[in-house]
Amino acid sequence: MGEHTSVPHLVGDIEARFRDLETRFHESYWESQVKATPENGARRAELELELRRLKGDAGVFDAVNRALEEDIHDPVVKRQLDVLRRSLTGNQMDDAHRVAIVRLSSEIETEFASFRAAVAGHRLTENDIIEALRSSDDNDHREQVWRASKQVGGVVADRVRNLVRARNEVALSLGFADYYRMSLELQELPEAWLFDRLGELEQLTLGPYSTWKADVDERLRHRFGVQHVSPWHYADPFFQEAPPEGRVVLDEVFADVDAVAAAGRTFESLGIDLSRVIELSDLYPRDLKSQHAFCLDIDRSGKNVRILANIVSGERWTSTMLHESGHAVYDISFDQRLPYLLRRPTHTFVTEAIAILCGRFVRDPLWLRDVAGVDSEQVAAIERDLQHASAAESLQFVRWGLVMTHFERDLYADPEGDLDERWWDHVERFQLVDRPAVLPRGGWASKIHLAVAPVYYQNYLLGEMLASQLRRTIETECGGVARSETAGDFLTQRVFRAGALVRWDALVEEATGSALSAESFAADVLTTG
Repeated sequence: MGEHTSVPHLVGDIEARFRDLETRFHESYWESQVKATPENGARRAELELELRRLKGDAGVFDAVNRALEEDIHDPVVKRQLDVLRRSLTGNQMDDAHRVAIVRLSSEIETEFASFRAAVAGHRLTENDIIEALRSSDDNDHREQVWRASKQVGGVVADRVRNLVRARNEVALSLGFADYYRMSLELQELPEAWLFDRLGELEQLTLGPYSTWKADVDERLRHRFGVQHVSPWHYADPFFQEAPPEGRVVLDEVFADVDAVAAAGRTFESLGIDLSRVIELSDLYPRDLKSQHAFCLDIDRSGKNVRILANIVSGERWTSTMLHESGHAVYDISFDQRLPYLLRRPTHTFVTEAIAILCGRFVRDPLWLRDVAGVDSEQVAAIERDLQHASAAESLQFVRWGLVMTHFERDLYADPEGDLDERWWDHVERFQLVDRPAVLPRGGWASKIHLAVAPVYYQNYLLGEMLASQLRRTIETECGGVARSETAGDFLTQRVFRAGALVRWDALVEEATGSALSAESFAADVLTTG
């Protein structure tokens, strides 16, 4: 098979087939999330199954592996083949497993999209739950709402466990210990390297996190008149976001800020036009719509990127809109001369780093004043606390992320164990949150990522590290991130444009001048000590 004829022809043929089907699947996925009906869910599942069958074609897989054995000098062709190999590997399975995995995943995601928790006969959206946990001073009501937030977990837990079993059976058939370890390898993340980094994060953050949380708990004991702080005394169901007692509360500051307009101005100031993305997006809550937020690149053309959100007034959804817009600007900025297979982020954690970097703008004094349009006197009054608050947010999220990554590794290593108890073992270890006397059944499964975005959470943790490393580099070279077209050009030219042509480790070193490390993140979070 000659490199300049057969191999490029093979890659081009596979790419064309993938592109058409992936585009149709992404369209159906979008429809299933903006309107979670059984019909839309079934159509999405049908196309996902068709796509997985294409990627599971043994003949295509063998042809790609044979091509990789050739002496290929064109780095673009070689990288395309490597991307194909990793994508195809995880889809090599018999059709019974393929059907079971797609069916279960689709059912669970549809359940999450349409499910509404209930307290005393009243249905609650996720926004309602967050609002209650932030504002209510009634201990009994808080516990009822917190437990209601776990109800969906009890509904889907058995199906999630079955999904894990099916994924593991596929991984075992391909020679891997389990699905978790297979996924890390296919993501170009060595397990030992990853958990060494997570171990560093655990040790690095324990001291400042313990100090910060002890102060938060003391304030909560005083606020609620209790001797012991329970999980429902925190401001969200998973304690993944800082409660008002542990941060600068910016909801009043953001009361008159239009999150969508602010996102548009943010990227306009960086020299990046987000207007088409906003035009195509679905940004406000309604019934039968997914309550989460995500960005979706429909066809990798740079012209069909969409954000789903459920925006209400306040800091949380302004930050979320900035976060998802960070994903979007990455997706619209690929060099369109790249082949389709390489018009994607070099790694998931790199696009998460950009999203995290952008989400942090809500605590940047310059951005608050000059982009969000917050009154200068309001910003000046809180400016001294903003750096501390930003560090505390990152610190807390990392401790939560450690729960997710360690639990998920355990979940795939032993899906038959007592997962409720195991979940709380990790919550107590990493978040220092005591388990309640009565555990909500299947509470662990109320985190949607475990079912529909498996082996994903490590990308948030690595993204936190890279966001800090990128910010420090940009500050050194460009003078800052907010309102800087120079910073926008830095990100476009040194991160976005190359897509997946360059491996993540090489791109990080080229962009920042050093390998990925926790050094910059450490400097950020230690300001909380």
